Amino acid sequence: MKRIYFLSVAITVLAFTSCQKKPDVGGTAAQKMANEWWVTLDEGSTTDVFGIGHFQIATYNTSSNDNTIWVDDLENGWGFKIKATADYNSLTFAAVSGANNEYFDPAHPTNFPKTVKVTEGKVIPNAGHSKTGVLTDSIYFKIEFMSLHLTGSKGNIFLKRKKKNI
Repeated sequence: MKRIYFLSVAITVLAFTSCQKKPDVGGTAAQKMANEWWVTLDEGSTTDVFGIGHFQIATYNTSSNDNTIWVDDLENGWGFKIKATADYNSLTFAAVSGANNEYFDPAHPTNFPKTVKVTEGKVIPNAGHSKTGVLTDSIYFKIEFMSLHLTGSKGNIFLKRKKKNI
């Protein structure tokens, strides 16, 4: 008798819990701009100024899920990870005052720049192509590495122009 009672209670509980709607988890504020990108560092008409070819960067949401995004080269290029202010309607972003580089290590100040300035950042829908020719979004921005300790240089401006992503 106890077994039948237990089974009927278990079936009733399962019936009620299995009918619950799954919550709509939604996305993040940055989802239209978040992606992984393959880019080159260009300066003026010089393509790939450091000779490192295409390398991967990422743009993604911050934990505050507000109007800021991370722009991160995943230590593949010059080594920068900064927070930039984003406008999700126009798909633009910038860090014009020189954002602190999360990869900067005061113990090794020549490894990565201390601050990074990003201007004219934009994500352009359907303006790039993958290696296989698939239409993709594109990214473009100007970047200035500041506090580099380069002889005779205050920092350099490079363009990330290669408009491909995976």
